[in-house]
Amino acid sequence: MEVFFKSIEWLSDKLKIIGAACLMGMTFLTCADVVGRFLGHPIFGSVEIVGFLATLTVVMSLPYTHKMKGHIGVEILVRLMSARIQMIIEICTGILSLVLFGIVTWRMALYAQTIQKSGEVSMNLQFPEYVIIYIVSFCFLIFFLHILQDIVQNIAKLRGNQ
Repeated sequence: MEVFFKSIEWLSDKLKIIGAACLMGMTFLTCADVVGRFLGHPIFGSVEIVGFLATLTVVMSLPYTHKMKGHIGVEILVRLMSARIQMIIEICTGILSLVLFGIVTWRMALYAQTIQKSGEVSMNLQFPEYVIIYIVSFCFLIFFLHILQDIVQNIAKLRGNQ
């Protein structure tokens, strides 16, 4: 199990790097497009590409952000409770998150299949959108596995505290 979780962490780190590259690409493309528009030669399809890169930036950062506990949490009342109760609450919210993102991952994969079968492409560049949707689904799967890892570790901690 440890090897599996280590490989998920490795993959999450690689997604983080790709997400950062997407963010840089988005920045450079936007700057180049603005300069090009100023000179009368805008970059064709730049709005579509920036939209795709923004989507990829967000979904590729989700697993790493979860690992770093960078998501917003409301802990005003939970902090007042005992460590055992806090762990139980964390396990319960983890299970709810696991179910939610399991459904999101599954539905995104089905949506990508539907878009692929329909042959839908982006408006200007004619880029097949299902590719981006499959990547989004894969990133949600890695996020799902990070949540599962947290649940397993928290249950192990809870059993160790008894």
